[in-house]
Amino acid sequence: MNLQLQGKKALVSGSTQGIGFAIALQLLKEGATVIINGRSTARIEEAIAKLKAEVPGATVTGVAADFGNAAEVQQMLEQVQDVDILVNNAGIFEPKPFVDITDEEWLRFFEINVLSGVRLSRYFFPKMLAKNWGRIIFIASESAIMIPEEMIHYGTTKTAQLSISRGLAELTKGTNVTVNTVLPGPTKSEGVDEFIKKLAEADNVSPDQAEADFFKNKRPSSLIQRFAAVSEIANLVTYVASPLSAATNGAALRADGGLLRTIF
Repeated sequence: MNLQLQGKKALVSGSTQGIGFAIALQLLKEGATVIINGRSTARIEEAIAKLKAEVPGATVTGVAADFGNAAEVQQMLEQVQDVDILVNNAGIFEPKPFVDITDEEWLRFFEINVLSGVRLSRYFFPKMLAKNWGRIIFIASESAIMIPEEMIHYGTTKTAQLSISRGLAELTKGTNVTVNTVLPGPTKSEGVDEFIKKLAEADNVSPDQAEADFFKNKRPSSLIQRFAAVSEIANLVTYVASPLSAATNGAALRADGGLLRTIF
């Protein structure tokens, strides 16, 4: 399927690895120009080299910014100026008992996971409305709906993303701009690979068995009973970013492997 992304310019925050990198890669494969983002120039240059090796001739650049620093975000926006597609993917997570989460940590999670998308959307959304075309996509999590008891602060920020996305979508009436959220379930990014290896070593089983045990015991409601590949998340995001998804607006789209036991 031709997703008609040739000539479109995208910014993907938090995209030097994991889901963000996979999204950038898929957008490049579809012919879009992509700006990636990370906290350091070195990480960005490494990611760009990998992307160009995967997609020879791809037009990909990068801009560094730490989303915990509002001044750095503003500097990034001054460099980027304008995009057709904004993917708000930057975020952090950390398991921690609720009573041990300090005010400072709550604010840090809100700053990075919520305000990152707010600041970028606030800048690019009016520009999209002015030219009457654009896509804003928030990358949330199934944790927005099923708050994890070990990461209540993380789940809360993901719920906030759903509210922001739907609210922005209400402001697009009668335009060719859409705002949606994608909710990945457990996904096999680099960090999860290490997590599974440690589980396997601790239980003296193979990584495949450790993954199977994780879903049997920790995520039994998953229908696919495995981690999603980052490319599987990227495939959905890339479609939502395309002109073909014009009738999808204000939606929370699940890529959770059927983990959430809801019909919506």
